[in-house]
Amino acid sequence: MHRTRRRCLTVIGLALVASVLAGPAVAQDVPAPGEPPTVSGDVTADEGVQEMDEARALLQDALAAYRAGDAETAYELARNAYLDHFEYTEIPLRVLDEGLTLQVEEEFAALRAMIEEGAPADEVASQIATVSRGLNDVERVLASPGVAAPAIATSYSFFILFREGLEAMLVVAAVLGYLEASRAVGYRKPFVLGIAGAVVLSIVTFVLVSLFLDLAPFAREVLEAVITILAVVVLFYVSFWLLARMDQRRWMEFLKAKVWAAAATGSAVALAAVGFTTVYREGLETALFYQALLGYADGLEGYVLLGALASLVVLLGIGWAIFRQERRVPVKTALTVALVVVMIMSVSFMGNAVRELQEALVIPVTFIEGLPRLPVFLADLTGYHPTVQSLVAQAILIALYAGGFVVMRRRQRSAGGPRTDPDRTAAATAPDPAAAS
Repeated sequence: MHRTRRRCLTVIGLALVASVLAGPAVAQDVPAPGEPPTVSGDVTADEGVQEMDEARALLQDALAAYRAGDAETAYELARNAYLDHFEYTEIPLRVLDEGLTLQVEEEFAALRAMIEEGAPADEVASQIATVSRGLNDVERVLASPGVAAPAIATSYSFFILFREGLEAMLVVAAVLGYLEASRAVGYRKPFVLGIAGAVVLSIVTFVLVSLFLDLAPFAREVLEAVITILAVVVLFYVSFWLLARMDQRRWMEFLKAKVWAAAATGSAVALAAVGFTTVYREGLETALFYQALLGYADGLEGYVLLGALASLVVLLGIGWAIFRQERRVPVKTALTVALVVVMIMSVSFMGNAVRELQEALVIPVTFIEGLPRLPVFLADLTGYHPTVQSLVAQAILIALYAGGFVVMRRRQRSAGGPRTDPDRTAAATAPDPAAAS
């Protein structure tokens, strides 16, 4: 439930534009200049992280031995992972997080008991995955997030909200411009009310999904992997949708037709529905993407909130420029940058989804010896895990992006025709009322 509370607090902080922008505090002693950070006494954070690496490696060796039928060796390796490595940081870890310390101790004890009792190999593998996740949590407590991981978390969060918010803002601006040009300003209020309802429901959707992840009677790893893969699929679609519309003036013709039809009926409810569906689609995508991001940003929630709030400030500035000053904004440039970040983020999500499925024993794990392992914060945010399955999945997704980009560019060249500059104000996108009629 602790993850749900953190996620809910993140959403509430964003909705209320909270003032808490600082990153998570790390309960470590402040080192003297030139000295490594210490967790307690003579144990440095780097040493503690190294011990977690050694413990995880021994657990994998124990699993291999157990699958080979050597339960005695498996038990010894599991015991050594606990006594020789986890216990090395147990005393300082109790000071930082006593609850986590007891939890990992119990998980180690349960693992040794299962090996002694001759439990099925899959059950032992599942317990080893549970212990490994606990060791990852220990590493997050012991280690500093550094600079790269917070920067990635902040930028991902920024561009999630920025891309969805900018798209929604352009659509809203176009519809309002259409209503003004067609002298149907009386429909502004129901349209705006529909938008407000979509924003509220988007936040509620995020909170409900978070609660579902914690309360559903299924393996959490599988659920998170499914949500992440769904986010990757949507991100893939959105990427090429953005690419296709950058050089096309007709990208909102369908929406304008719906607005015209709703206005022609004289129904305020119909206009409110247009505003709701237009914005809720963006809000639903935003909730899905943030859900996936927060699933792999444990310990970095403050930076996720920071990125979202920074994006909100930028979006408010763009909205002021469009609606109040009627100025041109570099939409094409902004969407291009967002497109690149969205693609990178989807690749990292794919790597993490595969890792979750591996931990849930849905797909096998084949470690690649010799490849370096990134610090836990950076590994979670880049999706880089040195296994054959995760790296192949990421490579396939990158290849799909490259192939799709080439195909789309060829289609655009073969289509030809006049192109328009998408860097325009909302008023410039409003159709001629006479033409619409």
